[in-house]
Amino acid sequence: MKRYDNIMVIGGGGYVGAVLVPKLLKAGYRVKVYDLFIYGKEVFDAVRDDPNLTLVKGDVRDLALLEKELEGMEAVIHLACISNDPSFELDPELGKSINYDCFEPLVRMAKEKGVKRFIYASSSSVYGVKECENVTEEMDLEPLTDYSRFKAMCEEVLLKYADDDFTVLILRPATVCGYSPRQRLDLIVNILTNHAVNRNRIIVNGGDQKRPNIHIEDVSDLYLKSLEWPAGKINRKIFNAGYENFPVSELARQVKEIVGHEVEIITEPTNDPRSYHISSARIKEELGFEPRHTIAEAVGDLKAAIEDGRLEDPMTNPMYFNIKRMKEIQLQ
Repeated sequence: MKRYDNIMVIGGGGYVGAVLVPKLLKAGYRVKVYDLFIYGKEVFDAVRDDPNLTLVKGDVRDLALLEKELEGMEAVIHLACISNDPSFELDPELGKSINYDCFEPLVRMAKEKGVKRFIYASSSSVYGVKECENVTEEMDLEPLTDYSRFKAMCEEVLLKYADDDFTVLILRPATVCGYSPRQRLDLIVNILTNHAVNRNRIIVNGGDQKRPNIHIEDVSDLYLKSLEWPAGKINRKIFNAGYENFPVSELARQVKEIVGHEVEIITEPTNDPRSYHISSARIKEELGFEPRHTIAEAVGDLKAAIEDGRLEDPMTNPMYFNIKRMKEIQLQ
């Protein structure tokens, strides 16, 4: 059930937003995408003529512009950040300025402007490395990097502002995989698939580390449903969202099975101990949400997109790799 009319998706020109925004439009929302569009506005070519779509080029740190654009918005989905650890480490001060420093002023402003619902994309990496098999939302956060530390700190900030008129929901998705009009090829399943298709070999560092993933169709459905669930079910709540917690070696095996048996898997030692495994039981029990798409589907979709030319020069094109693109445009 649609509960709002006017939605702002901050950072909506990215990997997840490029899949989410067309779904929001199809569901009947008026959607304003606020983004720097460093990967181009072409990611919305399929819906660019939709009268309910507004694209605003803006920096999440530009609070004056944000204040203007928040006028009349009823719900905010906040996806904007310097994504993942390597991208963040490229310029930690830049990462902090985008991922944390401007967050509280934005939340405060949204509330003052009459936004009724604020959905925040956190990350399952906030838990750090846990020994137990199922990492649940009640467990202590032990972020290992600045990227995940600032995600955890933003969660605290957002919860402070929640009240009966300002519903806040925090989602901790697993690593996203699959095809998007704004493709990323620097995420584990996507990396393995790209190398398998283009080089006929996959290098696995270690292999025992677990990596929870979620299909991009599922995570975009999750944000869509977050606008529909009753406030009483989600206000001040935190939910993990992932699929099975496969070891990297199993992800590689699945990729090989779909791409072709001639693909060689090379295993090399690693000094990276990070192993993440999350439980997504709570969101299923409380909200009835569970993934409908598999990692195998994500691999198949990416293989098709590479082979039919939708992804041009996928091994080197900076548009598919956050760090390369940030360096290319010298993002400040």
